Amino acid sequence: MIALHKILIVDDEINIRKVVREYAEFEGYEVEEAEDGMQAVEMVRERDYDLVILDIMMPRLDGFSCCKEIKKYKDIPVIMLSARGEEYDKLFGFEIGIDDYVVKPFSPKELMARVKVVIRRKSSEQKMEEKYEFEGLTIDVLGRVVYVNGEKISMTPKEYDLLFYLVKNRNLALSRDKLLEDVWGYDFFGDDRTVDTHIKMLRNSLGEYRKFIVTLRGMGYKFEAD
Repeated sequence: MIALHKILIVDDEINIRKVVREYAEFEGYEVEEAEDGMQAVEMVRERDYDLVILDIMMPRLDGFSCCKEIKKYKDIPVIMLSARGEEYDKLFGFEIGIDDYVVKPFSPKELMARVKVVIRRKSSEQKMEEKYEFEGLTIDVLGRVVYVNGEKISMTPKEYDLLFYLVKNRNLALSRDKLLEDVWGYDFFGDDRTVDTHIKMLRNSLGEYRKFIVTLRGMGYKFEAD
């Protein structure tokens, strides 16, 4: 089985590490272990991981301190394990940057489900860049701003949504139905002429860079760019 992602399990209890490892490897993850926070920090500095499962109560360096050190070096998602379920611990954990909090004793299957969610969310964030540049067209997704040859242009909210979706899925053929479903939503009442109308508006807004929006006759559209 090809490993999907690489996980570091950090816990001073060998039995906990063993159980989590077995379930993680069954799910296809590549797994490494650390028995305390100090060892975990060194491993993170030297290697790359997609997620860290981190116990709070450990000798030498506790989980909270370990998490802070890890975040200094790399932006790796962290799921915290703890025998304590106090609200303070959870809030403090989220304040220092953890992604999820699981109280012992826990279900290994539930933990794996949480691992999957956190990794998927992180992967989605990485795929969605903050800015895209195609020749003189600059698209700032987070800022929700578009520039044509350095000049900020004004578009309708739906034009922004449509452009961002096309760019995110660039070079993919997108049917009108797919665009209606994902940009307008399942509850939209209308027909595919709505897509054509907004594509026309969007092309007018983009000026010379309308060339990136390619019509797929009888199907839909795609944003074609390197």
